[in-house]
Amino acid sequence: MKCETLDVWKLSARLSADVYKTFKQCKDYGFKDQITRASLSIPSNIAEGMEKESYKDKIRFIEYAKGSSAEFITQTYIGMDIDYINKSEGKDWIERADHILRMLSNLQKTFK
Repeated sequence: MKCETLDVWKLSARLSADVYKTFKQCKDYGFKDQITRASLSIPSNIAEGMEKESYKDKIRFIEYAKGSSAEFITQTYIGMDIDYINKSEGKDWIERADHILRMLSNLQKTFK
């Protein structure tokens, strides 16, 4: 199964691109690096997992993607609190990341 065919990969890649665009001009390089890397890790781990041979390995990389999603949600909340992320945009990102988490859980079930 190619990652490019998965809706969860498409949605997470779009979310990551949106995050990168938002933080393009951010001068707080520590925060920018952390949140962009967390967002990028979601589709990257999905892609890596789909190329693994064993279901156990696929599940493990889906777990990594779920962890990155949770990390991204946490950083988004913090970003909203410190006024780096517009509240409306942040809420949208959190909703999208929650949706991605549910999709990842369902994908994981298909490999168990």
